[in-house]
Amino acid sequence: MRRFLIVVLCVAFALAGCKAKELADKASISKDLDKRGTTDLMKEVANDKYDPPQDGRLTDNQVQMYLKVREQEKKIAQVAKEEMKKHAAEADKKGEKSLGAMMEGFKAIGSAADFITADIRAAKDLGYNTQEYLWVKTQILAASTAVMAEKFSETMSASMDKAYADAKKAYDEAQDEATKKMYADVLAGYDKSRQEMKQAETQQDPALTYNRQLLSKYEDALNAYAHELSKYEDKPGEVNKAMEQWNKDLEKSKSSQ
Repeated sequence: MRRFLIVVLCVAFALAGCKAKELADKASISKDLDKRGTTDLMKEVANDKYDPPQDGRLTDNQVQMYLKVREQEKKIAQVAKEEMKKHAAEADKKGEKSLGAMMEGFKAIGSAADFITADIRAAKDLGYNTQEYLWVKTQILAASTAVMAEKFSETMSASMDKAYADAKKAYDEAQDEATKKMYADVLAGYDKSRQEMKQAETQQDPALTYNRQLLSKYEDALNAYAHELSKYEDKPGEVNKAMEQWNKDLEKSKSSQ
């Protein structure tokens, strides 16, 4: 019993320590946002220059940079969002025609700008070249959305295969030339669509393929796109839950074809 109480106390102290650190981090971020606004940040960012590699390929270090920035961005975006909501609520409380409401409205706009630029601020705070970071983020999001497009394409392909088989069966069973011609035209349309889809796959940018494989070493490539959406969610985990359901629905749709 005594050992159990010691374990409980240790866990309680650990949780209290984590909570205290979280509050301290939020206070530090809030102070920085107040001291160094978006305009100041943009002036700092203007000094950064970066020439992307001609082959468009990411490196391990760049993916690691993106992931570190993303974690810091999450903290900054959360504080900025909370302050934006707080100022908007204060503006409503003071009445839309009052000077106080107007001032709170300006503060809410400032917090919205802080929210939008949270990733750039995070990159700067961590000592990274913001222009390099923005290029890296663009490549990673391109890789992430390419995965989504591929999943859609696979589902469409499965659906098309079933439709093609149904149309072929109807063509074979048709009793008159007019019906046969109608289904022949349908089959020709399916063949053309298949050819176009296959051609699009073969024409995929080699850099995109490489970046997808590199990103998959660190996490599911869809996470980057999900993270971008999660910044706007009201309840933590909503986006991940929706993405999981989307994946399940696609797999169910493919298997039912």
